[in-house]
Amino acid sequence: MSRPRILVADDHRIVAEGLRSLLEPAFELIEIVEDGRQLVDAAKRLAPDVIVADITMPQLNGLDAVEQLRQAGCQAKIVFLTMHKDATYAARALRSGASGFVLKHSASSELVTAIRESLVGRTYVTPAIAEAVERLLA
Repeated sequence: MSRPRILVADDHRIVAEGLRSLLEPAFELIEIVEDGRQLVDAAKRLAPDVIVADITMPQLNGLDAVEQLRQAGCQAKIVFLTMHKDATYAARALRSGASGFVLKHSASSELVTAIRESLVGRTYVTPAIAEAVERLLA
């Protein structure tokens, strides 16, 4: 059985390289990009199973990039990994088609859990803001 293919988008190289070591045992990391425009191009070209994206990136933020990808018919699962603790970001992300929202200060296992949950069709929101997100989406 092949490993799920992951595309990572984060403008902080040290974070992206850390994600490589975290994700590669369980997933195939197919590319790392550093801005939203590169994310859109790479996702269209590579058709990943999952995209792990930051919100704040140069050229095009992650939320706008995902909206462009959804409009273009991209079916990849989207998991945001971000420093933004504000539940309104998470609500917008989920409304635009994301299936996961994890804070960068979370345990690394939480990102893996969010990816696995997205792959089986479930939504994962970091517990620290899940209740607030639920209220916003209700």
